[in-house]
Amino acid sequence: MMRAVYPLTRSFFITKLTSVKQVTLISNYWLGTMSNNNIRKSLIASALAGAFMFVGGVAQATTVADITKAGADNAKAAAASQEKINNIYDQSQELLAEYRALVEQTENLKVYNDHVATLVKDQNDSLASLEKQIGTIEGTKQGIVPLMYKMVDTLEAFIKADMPIDITKRLERVQRVRDALASASVNTSEQYRLVLDAYNAEKQLGSANTIFTYTDKLNVGGQERTVNFVHVGRIAFLAMSLDEKQAWMYNKNTSAWEELGQEYLDATKKTVRVAAKQAAPELLKLPVITAE
Repeated sequence: MMRAVYPLTRSFFITKLTSVKQVTLISNYWLGTMSNNNIRKSLIASALAGAFMFVGGVAQATTVADITKAGADNAKAAAASQEKINNIYDQSQELLAEYRALVEQTENLKVYNDHVATLVKDQNDSLASLEKQIGTIEGTKQGIVPLMYKMVDTLEAFIKADMPIDITKRLERVQRVRDALASASVNTSEQYRLVLDAYNAEKQLGSANTIFTYTDKLNVGGQERTVNFVHVGRIAFLAMSLDEKQAWMYNKNTSAWEELGQEYLDATKKTVRVAAKQAAPELLKLPVITAE
């Protein structure tokens, strides 16, 4: 219908132009026709727009749901990732602590190894010194053995020339040392120790602080008697009868026993008791032989 009206109106308007009224009518008709067409177009456009809006609303609704679901999934994934990160961090801290402990242990082992190396070096030096000494030990033994025999001989001669204080026991000690020197089961160092012990015993016997008593036989005037001997170091060597009525003193100058007077009996008796720990120590008056 639009095609029939539109050419007629345009042709008539161009060729005739005879009557303003006709032109006006035709123009109004054309305008009315055009208005109706525009209305139809507007309705169609509105219908199309509504349809698009409906479809778009459905599509938008679908997209929001997907976005919400995707957001929730992302949140879960983020939480899982954060948990993995936390676990990795904890593991890294444990590994760091273990590493530090290993570093400290390594340092301690290094110090200890240096210490052990120093000890080993010192031991090696000591071994080298001992090997050197062992190489000369035979020569040392060859020199020390004759020396020990000479020391024993000298000690025995000294005891025989000394006051006869417990002479039997002292000579028996010397004989034990001689037996040890002749024994293959006693090594050289032990033999030397026994010799030194014998010398030390003689040294203690002569100390002024040594007060000792013992009972033995005494030959006086060809008659043997049992008496209590007592000595104060090598300063005084006395003897007293068991009935405490007689006392004797050894004279170093004459190497003989001399009977004491009655004035020394009480002092000799007290000295024997002090030596036997039967009385408390006290200041005693004893006879002493002076050197000529």
